[in-house]
Amino acid sequence: MELEGIDHVAMSVPDVERSAQWYIEVLGFERRYEEMWDGIPVFIGKGTTSIALFPVGSNDESIRQRTDSPGRTSSERGGVRMLHLAFRASRKNFLAAQEELKQRGINFEFQDHEISHSIYFSDPDGHKLEITTYELDGSRRRVDFGTGDVPEKFFFKKGCA
Repeated sequence: MELEGIDHVAMSVPDVERSAQWYIEVLGFERRYEEMWDGIPVFIGKGTTSIALFPVGSNDESIRQRTDSPGRTSSERGGVRMLHLAFRASRKNFLAAQEELKQRGINFEFQDHEISHSIYFSDPDGHKLEITTYELDGSRRRVDFGTGDVPEKFFFKKGCA
């Protein structure tokens, strides 16, 4: 199996339009597939990644059929949840994102993961978001994914989830 990457993440939110606007205004996302599915889910995206926003607690059968896999229960019923959604940025854009969040009054937490730097913050619905860069300051090398040169000890490092 050869995958290209994450296409989209589906999230339930109390107010789909409010959430879509937040991602558009704060993170620079754009609307996608507006003419599809009678507007639900609302797809927003940046680059090759999208978020599908669904209304919380929707019992609409057509929505359930589009989101539940045969033989599976929903994440909410199964107790599984998304821990966070991470976006990758260049060092320049990582620093610019911090300034943008400060200007908007959005609190964030910085973490040094040794091979990357990340900031964590929440959207208006409480979903935890991360912006990460693998382009570290002068003393650190840039990690080249695909070459296999990342030491195994850096994977699953405590505090990186």
